[in-house]
Amino acid sequence: MSGNEHKIAEVQRILDPIGVSIVPVSRKIEELQTEDVERLVRDKLAKAFKAIGRPLFVEHTGLYLSGLNGLPAGLTQIFWDRLQADRFAALVAGLGDTRVTAKTVLGYCDGREIHLFEGAIDGTVPSKPAGPTDFQWDCVFVPDGSSQTFAEMGRAKDGISMRRKALDLFAAHLKVAKGMK
Repeated sequence: MSGNEHKIAEVQRILDPIGVSIVPVSRKIEELQTEDVERLVRDKLAKAFKAIGRPLFVEHTGLYLSGLNGLPAGLTQIFWDRLQADRFAALVAGLGDTRVTAKTVLGYCDGREIHLFEGAIDGTVPSKPAGPTDFQWDCVFVPDGSSQTFAEMGRAKDGISMRRKALDLFAAHLKVAKGMK
């Protein structure tokens, strides 16, 4: 469940080639406000399953700033909405530690059980945003080993992102659950 067009397109680009089709559902779910991302995803998944009543997945992607002892974590959207790109980059620069981990936790409910899948990638926050600013914090995340932000990478991001890593684990789970090779 997501109303974020960029996120839906990215998920479709990653899952379509391996034969997993998704049906996006745009329904606002009141998210639990907590830094405990696993708890947040489980709560969001339970609410979504109650509303939809069929197997589905939800995800939460957040930033874990080294200079803020791992915050904002589950509160990333609140930080981003208040600060936006320039102020976010300035805040991190002021911390004196630009190291950050981007992490996606994907929750899947098959109707009986909840399964969680996690993908993470380390990087840094540049002193200034770079690239398009329309997909949240992609313009302020430079993955380790790259000189470009996710926003500057475009679709090349799909091959290395934290969301990709979580979706690969999810797809592997679905193949095993369905007895596919």
